[in-house]
Amino acid sequence: MWIKKFTDVNMIRKDTEIRTMTIEDYTEVMSLWQSIKGFRIRAVDDDFEHIKRFLERNIGLSVVAVKDNKIVGTILSGHDGRQATFYHVCVDSQYRGENIAAKMVKEAIERVNAEGISKITLIAFKQNLAGNIFWKSQNWKQNKDINSYELVLNEENISSIVA
Repeated sequence: MWIKKFTDVNMIRKDTEIRTMTIEDYTEVMSLWQSIKGFRIRAVDDDFEHIKRFLERNIGLSVVAVKDNKIVGTILSGHDGRQATFYHVCVDSQYRGENIAAKMVKEAIERVNAEGISKITLIAFKQNLAGNIFWKSQNWKQNKDINSYELVLNEENISSIVA
């Protein structure tokens, strides 16, 4: 079964590992997200229960990077059977430049590909200059053929940006 394959630890370097994100990581993951300037956190979608449901629906697809015994990077990854989406791709600013994001992305892509999914999308906010540079450096293509729309069904699901 492919899930077992991805429960093994994949080493980046001797002191950094990429592993499956679990709900037990939530407190540390949220702390990381709250530490990243410009990071967008939604009041409902990013609470414990919603992240738990996301991980349960997408078993084995989301990853964390662990270094110095702490989580220093994340990718929430899920799919609808046709295409996958990456959310909350980030690396702690103290650990950037160590190729951690690229290794997490490679691992997450392999996991999605094992599900038979052939396309991955993500959102990089226009003001996220470093993120946009990263995705272009990884050969991801900006889709200029579409407009992005959203309909808010829960007004309590307020987005806040980490200052």
